Amino acid sequence: MERIRIIGLGKSFGIREIFKDISFEIKTGDRLGLVGPNGAGKSTLLKCIMGLEEPDAGQVVIDDAASIGYLQQDISLGNDSLEEEIQKAWRDVQHLEEQLQEVTARLEKQPDNERDLQRLAHLQERLEWLGGYDYEAQSRRIAYGLGFTDEDLKKPADEFSGGQKTRINLAKALVRRPEFLFLDEPTNHLDMDMLEWLEGYLSAYRGGILIVSHDRYFLDRVATGIVELDHHKATVYKGNYSRYLQLRDERMKAARTAYEKQQEYIRKTEEYIDKYRAGIKSKMARGRQSQLNRLERLEAPEASQHLRFTFPPAAVSADKVLVVEEVSVGYGNRDIIDDVSFTVRRGEAVGLIGPNGAGKSTLVKAIMGELVPEIGFIDIGNRVQIGYFSQEHEELHDHWTVLEEIMNNFNYSEEKARNVLGMFLYRGDDVFKTVGDLSGGERARLALLKLFLEGDNFLVLDEPTNHLDIPTREVVEEALQRFEGTCFVISHDRYFLDKVAKRILVLDEGKITEYGGNFSYYKEKLHEQAERERLANEESEAGKKNHGANSGTPTADNAVGVKGAQTKSSVDTGSAEATPAAEVKKPNAYMQAKRLTEIETEIARLEATLKMYEVQVANPEVQSDLEEMAQVAHAMEEVTTKLETLYEQWEALAE
Repeated sequence: MERIRIIGLGKSFGIREIFKDISFEIKTGDRLGLVGPNGAGKSTLLKCIMGLEEPDAGQVVIDDAASIGYLQQDISLGNDSLEEEIQKAWRDVQHLEEQLQEVTARLEKQPDNERDLQRLAHLQERLEWLGGYDYEAQSRRIAYGLGFTDEDLKKPADEFSGGQKTRINLAKALVRRPEFLFLDEPTNHLDMDMLEWLEGYLSAYRGGILIVSHDRYFLDRVATGIVELDHHKATVYKGNYSRYLQLRDERMKAARTAYEKQQEYIRKTEEYIDKYRAGIKSKMARGRQSQLNRLERLEAPEASQHLRFTFPPAAVSADKVLVVEEVSVGYGNRDIIDDVSFTVRRGEAVGLIGPNGAGKSTLVKAIMGELVPEIGFIDIGNRVQIGYFSQEHEELHDHWTVLEEIMNNFNYSEEKARNVLGMFLYRGDDVFKTVGDLSGGERARLALLKLFLEGDNFLVLDEPTNHLDIPTREVVEEALQRFEGTCFVISHDRYFLDKVAKRILVLDEGKITEYGGNFSYYKEKLHEQAERERLANEESEAGKKNHGANSGTPTADNAVGVKGAQTKSSVDTGSAEATPAAEVKKPNAYMQAKRLTEIETEIARLEATLKMYEVQVANPEVQSDLEEMAQVAHAMEEVTTKLETLYEQWEALAE
């Protein structure tokens, strides 16, 4: 079993200590989530393990044969095509191919050159071991699995959106199937379909994985262990994120109890020593003093500094806070939202979800009055005051300081502004930072503070948990659960939606579908719907088989007769559907070729998905879980059925 051992790792920047004495190991089959507050040093630790940063203390021991795939945050991409960008992960293989071509060319001139023959055998063996003969196909399979098409493969990589760039970097990390994967915020900018694909892929991965993530739902589905980095130290827990929360609380409670008991023992011992320092029991007092001197003192459990806030009481508004009636919004000739209607009532917490590009932010801009619907209307109820949390935080002023942002917007004195900023963890010189220089998490906290101070009764939140660490997300969830007003949230954070939303709206292909519960309820309803469709398909197939068995099959002779009779009937009745052979329109060759390409792309994607399920079935952990095994088997059956249909369509078009 291959492993990476982290032994006594320490790192500081100047006088600021990031972490010290970090020790744990990653073995083949481990899927460890690395969690901790923003600024704890998670990305720095990842870079130290990778050798991209030099640690100040300790060492990292990696098996010689182990290969590592690495997904960084916010890596820049060049003008190369997507296909070329992904294939950069195969540079060593491409170099071997070039050497192989050179040796082959020399052997054509000198076939008996013993040295080149040995070199040829070595290169061929090395290429085969690295998977070099299949690397283009492997690259395409991963690209298809991550939702890219053949057309996308030709586009320059820097033209893709933020979520697509995350998927490109994921493809580069995954394509070599390395023994170890290090992923820094892999879920950033991914929509829910891609998140679920990634969860399935990583759950079936046989190597070791270390993941920095704030996505608790993702960590619950993927992680087999959690490494908590906080207060410069690392603590390892077995199990997923929910299990980690339970174990951490138990550990903190035990540590606090042990510390309090030791403090009580020290207090009583010191009282005894003071009382009997002189006199008949002085010898016993000196003995107790010696014991106290040898005692290993426990450190007081450190409580992390997190913001704490509750939204102020919300003013009463009309019952119908937001009415969207038959609204259509588009750009140019393309409709983004088509005939959408829904109502948000006072006190509701509604979550809006959908794939990237479905138009969620467009809908919010229409609600906020930044876009005017082409058709329909949007009505805001009486006495409704809207507070808007924008994904890009355009309401912040980059050239102001943090202190000026609050003083200028709310006409606060410096003392009052400092007090409220302290609640949101802006202390000391932090208040003099320029807003434009703040990190993503710091900007999000400042925008939340402004939302809190405005005191509105209808909150429209566009990805409010982006850039926030897990403790801050939990505080925001708690504040929204207690909020007396109305809330409309766009989010990809499934854990957040489970806690906050009481109704889910799904926007896809311009249409809205409503579900009267949280995210888990929505997923449950989707599963029930898929199960009904599966049963209906099975009944339909069974009916077709029974019908075929009862009707019998005509012989070759009477088949001709039947055909002739049908043709005669069509002509005799003068049916409008009967068209002379000369007038039948031939299919457009271009459209046929385009459809053929689409089918081939879908086949490749489904074949990659089927391969992923096959790997899951072979996983001992999945085999030991009968329910999960049944789900995977059912999913494999669905994919196989779809593939069979596509194979038939492909054959018909190819002919």
